[in-house]
Amino acid sequence: MLGLMQDWPLLCHRIIEHAAKYHGTREVVTRSVEGPIHRTNYAEIHARALKVSQRLDRDGIKLGDRVATIAWNTWRHLEAWYGIMGIGAICHTVNPRLFPDQIAWIINHAQDRVVLIDVTFVPIVEKIAANLPSVERYVVLTDKAHMPQTTLKNAVAYEDWIGEADGKFKWKDFDENTAAAMCYTSGTTGDPKGVLYSHRSNVLHALMANNVDALGTSAAETMLPVVPLFHANSWGIAFSAPSMGTKLVMPGPKLDGASVYELLDTEKVTHTAGVPTVWLMLLNHMAAGNLKLPHLRSVVCGGSAMPRSMIKAFVDMGVRVRHAWGMTEMSPIGTVAALKPPFATLTGEERLDILQTQGYPPFGVEMKITDDSGKELPWDAKTFGRLKVSGPAVAKAYFRVDTEILDDEGFFDTGDVATVDQHGYMRITDRSKDVIKSGGEWISSIELENLAVGHPAVAEAAVIGVYHPKWDERPLLIVQLKQGEKAAREDILKFMDGKIAKWWMPDDVVFVDGIPHTATGKILKTALREQFKSYRFPNAAA
Repeated sequence: MLGLMQDWPLLCHRIIEHAAKYHGTREVVTRSVEGPIHRTNYAEIHARALKVSQRLDRDGIKLGDRVATIAWNTWRHLEAWYGIMGIGAICHTVNPRLFPDQIAWIINHAQDRVVLIDVTFVPIVEKIAANLPSVERYVVLTDKAHMPQTTLKNAVAYEDWIGEADGKFKWKDFDENTAAAMCYTSGTTGDPKGVLYSHRSNVLHALMANNVDALGTSAAETMLPVVPLFHANSWGIAFSAPSMGTKLVMPGPKLDGASVYELLDTEKVTHTAGVPTVWLMLLNHMAAGNLKLPHLRSVVCGGSAMPRSMIKAFVDMGVRVRHAWGMTEMSPIGTVAALKPPFATLTGEERLDILQTQGYPPFGVEMKITDDSGKELPWDAKTFGRLKVSGPAVAKAYFRVDTEILDDEGFFDTGDVATVDQHGYMRITDRSKDVIKSGGEWISSIELENLAVGHPAVAEAAVIGVYHPKWDERPLLIVQLKQGEKAAREDILKFMDGKIAKWWMPDDVVFVDGIPHTATGKILKTALREQFKSYRFPNAAA
């Protein structure tokens, strides 16, 4: 027997329809690419998104066609999202920080027909446009006054393009499992892989994100997503915030500490989300000017591990810190380190111990750890295992790739190595390809990095495994010092002594001017392993 409920497909454009109808005057504020602060609201975003749909429809874009965006977090980018998805086309967010050849490969693999692009990235795309045969038109996300001279095919200013539409357009109805958006993995190993989200998965993920123990914002609050819209749906914020009527503040192209602080302060932002590198710049700017953020209540941090010292800095400001973990294949929320009742009253170092974990999953994510043979391992906070996940917003395959990516129980192997405690709190100990195997035992490079960054002179740290004649591999600590600071090898090792098992202690420390990163801000360990492939530890003997 079936239930007697309405068949109400979970479609992404229903979110902006709801926001326009019930929260229409709620602001969307942007630091525009052109410079000035721009103010609009959900009603206007909705109206202009309909014009985007109408123009795409008139240009022959059909259900399932891919439309790329290469853009910052702005109101135009947001309305383009909903306009693309509203006709059943697929919004393909391209990461502009990738190498040009990677951008070309991704656009060609996706077979994008139209590219919407910010002025900033026009020169990059002009260099590869001749190698993008599927692209029929480029829409530059600006107005006539700021439209650059360009060689891009059929290029038009966005405001002129939608200005030809009157918005009298009805969004289409289709199955909720229809593809809605696409985001490619950063491709640190092999070619990037396309993750294809459905309308259903995006809406369910938005509901997960709105959990009060996740990103959880209300209609009375203000969210600044520093995390870009091209990073796995901006962690779902482009859907979750409008669904609640939360005021949105979009940072545009300026993500430096001073610019982010200005928006947090002037717009009285209560909630924000981004990667550790952004928060480091913000905290340094605030410390240099002895600045405060009295309205800020919550910071979500993901993308890479949040150093303990950074967590403490926000806690000392009276800000709630949510350490999060996820990945493109998960839409991307996997776990969030909210404090369950057994830990809510903890203070000091004990509180930081919990906040430094990656947290536990919201409803909608299942999780397990296994050994290499697939056998489930205990949740005892000690046993390392391969982290695997399943759920309605977790990928079951990659776009145009035939390889099976799920195990026999339908779980996706994240490529992370983790422990889980009896309360369900998960702690990433490494990527499976980065874990250091020394004498048959595993050493967590992430724990060593987080510890080293706690030293007051250290700006960033990376740990890789280097060949050792007796132990196969031993940890090498690579350190970038803060500008103007000094420290020796012995200073760093002394700071770490007693805080980890002795056999985990790095065998050496090297200092570098800079540590390489991927396009998504993660430490690029493949480059470091190549850089130090000939390195040998002093006095290493079998």
